[in-house]
Amino acid sequence: MLSLVHAITLSYGWRRNVIAFCAGIAGALALAPIHFFPAVAIPLVVSVWLLDGLEPAKRFHSFWLDTSALKQAALIGWCLGFGYFVASLWWLGAAFLVEAEEFAWALPFGVAGLPAILACFTAIGFVFARLLWSDGSARILALAIALGVSEWLRGTLFTGFPWNTFGMALGGNLLLAQVASLVGLHGLTFLAVFIFASPAVLAGRKSARRSSSAFVAACALFVAITLFGSLRLWSAPDEYHPALRIRIMQPNTPQDDKFRPENKEQILAHYIALTARKSALAPNGLSDITHVIWPESPFPFILSRDPEALSRIAQSLGRSVLITGSARAETIGSAYPGEIRKVSYYNSIQVLTSSGMIADTYDKVHLVPFGEYLPLSGLLEKIGLRQFVHIPGGFEPGVTRKLLQVPGLPQAFPLVCYEAIFPESLSSDLRNSAGLIVNVTNDGWFGPTFGPYQHLAQARLRSIESGLPFLRAANTGISAIIDSYGRTIDQLALGTEGVLDARLPLAITPPLAIQFPFLAPFSLALFGLLILLGLRWRR
Repeated sequence: MLSLVHAITLSYGWRRNVIAFCAGIAGALALAPIHFFPAVAIPLVVSVWLLDGLEPAKRFHSFWLDTSALKQAALIGWCLGFGYFVASLWWLGAAFLVEAEEFAWALPFGVAGLPAILACFTAIGFVFARLLWSDGSARILALAIALGVSEWLRGTLFTGFPWNTFGMALGGNLLLAQVASLVGLHGLTFLAVFIFASPAVLAGRKSARRSSSAFVAACALFVAITLFGSLRLWSAPDEYHPALRIRIMQPNTPQDDKFRPENKEQILAHYIALTARKSALAPNGLSDITHVIWPESPFPFILSRDPEALSRIAQSLGRSVLITGSARAETIGSAYPGEIRKVSYYNSIQVLTSSGMIADTYDKVHLVPFGEYLPLSGLLEKIGLRQFVHIPGGFEPGVTRKLLQVPGLPQAFPLVCYEAIFPESLSSDLRNSAGLIVNVTNDGWFGPTFGPYQHLAQARLRSIESGLPFLRAANTGISAIIDSYGRTIDQLALGTEGVLDARLPLAITPPLAIQFPFLAPFSLALFGLLILLGLRWRR
């Protein structure tokens, strides 16, 4: 064991970078659908040993001016992050093959380009860790603070992309994820890095081996998190709204030539027939269901501008209310001759009553770059690029977040597609008025890969953070009904069609994470930083 540690610590040049890259790949085993959470210890422990090999300077002032070591730390961090993100985001390549004749050439840029960009944040974290580095157990705290800050930046800057943070090693496990009700996603990252990097102090340089306080503290913290999760789940009641029956429809419509306007009749008939199915909870079909949810943008046409489709859907609903994803068009400008009229398109959730009226609408605020709109479109369109969705000019973002008003239901947080991976999508100002989360999505772009499983794992965390039940309708899966503690009541398998019926779970008292979303992560980072500075001053 010690020979391996020394080999890693004393490595240099391309060997050190390869070790970091391979360690990052191994860390992806902690994520969905594998969920082997101890695997994240591999990249984190190796990170400590690799940074140990940079020999921290002994004097404080020279330590900060050691630019050579900072460059080496950045490269180690980038290689480790690149391996981690390539191994955990490889499934993005499936989206480029849906319309292979147009996008297949860009597949390498999507599979390797995005991980290369995301790895820059890991590199920043390693540079920050190097600035705080010292001997002994304190260096574990330095890594936790540094990567906690860099992962927060990754989820915030340039529209943000908090997909597969290191904290998801804890967040993917229902028992361990309960602590997210206190610290949120970003607090989970700090805790995960501290816990799983701590075994590094048990082997390494002599000065490091003599101090195991970080490992003892990490073990105690892990036990505390486990006990908290066990107690919270054990004491969680199973409570439901007595009169509400929810049906989620998963049509499993392929993302190919079948999904075209000329197939409107076939698609609509399939949705209506599938929605009307009988089940154990609804032996009389829709007459036993109060609310129906359809997935993101299920129509190859603009629903609000198609009176015939609205009428057919309304007639099929009976007394039920439909919540459905739908593209929405809005024309700006008057009809005077010669005046240019602009049509803006939105990726929306709309509420349709049995009378055929659209009762409420939410327009997606956080759009997917390159998927729903093209950044720097004026430049990129000149070289033949466009966004994946076939919308002229792409979608426009919604103006603001709001609660969805659904007749017969508590007010709902509406989330479209990957808005569900952002903790900030759930406004603390609106939480006290909300009774559930409704998420419509279409993961059909990614086929039977790891992507939909990861998407669901991260979306489930929103229910734990907010204390709200989570209703998820996904075109090809995974559709699910999740209670306010993150427990899956029922779900439909990926790549299948069917309906999911369940009673609506009750919301619980808003947890600390939604009431004060920044309190815990910033308190953890500040407390850790004060400890580091105190130890450095004492030395």
